[in-house]
Amino acid sequence: MKQIVPRWFPALIAMAVIFWFSSQPSEVLPTFNWADRIVKKSGHVIEYALLAYTYWFALGMDHKRRWVVWILAILYAATDEYHQSFIHGRHASAWDVLIFDNFGALISLWWTDKYLKQKRPGEIA
Repeated sequence: MKQIVPRWFPALIAMAVIFWFSSQPSEVLPTFNWADRIVKKSGHVIEYALLAYTYWFALGMDHKRRWVVWILAILYAATDEYHQSFIHGRHASAWDVLIFDNFGALISLWWTDKYLKQKRPGEIA
């Protein structure tokens, strides 16, 4: 039990940061002029890449659990979009979950798995 809590701490922090950003009304969010959409959608990708990584870390970086990690990230993305629908000036977007959050989680899993295989070249997928 003592080892479980510290392993989940980074994931809890990542979830809290995502929740905090989603809790901000639209009028307090910065605008980036012509690049606004690019910056904000890139934020989704980066947030969920980090979240997936922290989930995988919490689950011991077990190759067999990468799909569990992906499902957890997508479920959190869906609940976060639902939460965002209650914030003034914000709305829920299935596209954010299906495209940007999903891509972030998948790229993180692919990249981390590739790195782990380089560290352990004899491992079978």
